[in-house]
Amino acid sequence: MHTRRQALRLSPAEGPQRGLAGADLAGEPLRLLVLGESTVVGVGVSCLRAALVGRLAEALAVRHGRPVAWRACGENGITAVQACERLLPQVLDEPFDLALLVFGVNDVTHLTSLSRWRVALGNMAEALAGRGTRVAFSGVPPLQHFSALPWLLRQVLGKRAALLDSCLRQLAARLGAEHHPLSLKFSADYLAVDGYHPSRLGYRIWAEGLAARGLFARFD
Repeated sequence: MHTRRQALRLSPAEGPQRGLAGADLAGEPLRLLVLGESTVVGVGVSCLRAALVGRLAEALAVRHGRPVAWRACGENGITAVQACERLLPQVLDEPFDLALLVFGVNDVTHLTSLSRWRVALGNMAEALAGRGTRVAFSGVPPLQHFSALPWLLRQVLGKRAALLDSCLRQLAARLGAEHHPLSLKFSADYLAVDGYHPSRLGYRIWAEGLAARGLFARFD
């Protein structure tokens, strides 16, 4: 509670929550959805092109040699259960080829039970897959490195994050979806001034890491 009261509050990135990467490339654009929490709406940077969704769309456009039409659908502070109720209905009427689900930080700090976490993520993934969308999960971020948190709280929440991520990996295997953990050597430069959200560099490294590990590589 003390940490929440003292935390620096950053706003989501400005600008439209849709865009096109690789506009100079030939071919029909791949339709990318990134659905999730504050990192999806670019908290920590000024525009979504510099955030996860914009950087990822650029990387996928290069990998596939096609334009990527992206949409960000997220909400600051939202949990997976809340997103299933509030965000999922906003995107089900729109066709997507690829969807990346980005959750975990708020479910860690809100102590979401493993069963509710599993059900909410499973429902979102199955709803999207049922409409022909290829689904992937980004791993739960490593809260043990968030400098905005006191040391002991970082350790406790980091272990909780690892537990949720293990559950997510098992869920992905059961659903036939992709799971991409955030397995990179951490640097303080990856965090924004609030010590909690990614910086421009952090978002770029995150997106490039996803692409390098083969996110949607088998998309046909």
